[in-house]
Amino acid sequence: MDWILRNAPRIGELALDHLALSLPAVLTAFLLSVPLAVLANRLRLLREPIISGTGLLYAVPSLPLFIVLPVILGTGVRDAFNAVVALTLFGMALMVRSAAEGLDAVSEDVRLAATAQGYSRWGRFWTVDLPLAGPALLAGLRVVSVSTISLVTVSAVLGVQSLGSLFTDGFQRGIVPSILAGVVMTALVALILDLLLILVGRTLMPWRRTSGRTEGAAV
Repeated sequence: MDWILRNAPRIGELALDHLALSLPAVLTAFLLSVPLAVLANRLRLLREPIISGTGLLYAVPSLPLFIVLPVILGTGVRDAFNAVVALTLFGMALMVRSAAEGLDAVSEDVRLAATAQGYSRWGRFWTVDLPLAGPALLAGLRVVSVSTISLVTVSAVLGVQSLGSLFTDGFQRGIVPSILAGVVMTALVALILDLLLILVGRTLMPWRRTSGRTEGAAV
């Protein structure tokens, strides 16, 4: 405990570095995955290639990807941008399928009713399809968030600063509290981000709470 208290400022800095790598990757993965999911649902012949193709990205070992990306991007091995790109690809591997299935689950009757009321294709997407698929999108985003927070630690092996640096330093110098602090803080950051996403979901989709209470009352 003394070691953790003495190094609290350093742990705080690493937590911020961790978030600086994680948040852009999670957001970019979400923003790129939704259009791909829409494309996959509209072009049925390409649906499986798109979903399976992006899903296979998760099978790529993370450490080799962190090493290969600088060659492709023309950046340095320790450039944080490499980690963000790699994490974005891993996030898309999880998010595209969730988004495609969530959007595809919107009832065709609801879509036809919206079209009959004069909604254009894009108007219907923003005001009907996207809100109804919101819970599924949020569920996928939460998985991507937790996965990304965990994967960021791998980048510390290449010298990119994050909470994973507590692992590498701890192992190299035999400092057990450093390793424990890395484990606990990584889990804590993942938990906080997950709770924030739940809060955002409840704020943007208040009908979910109403639906939950209605179902509870019915039971």
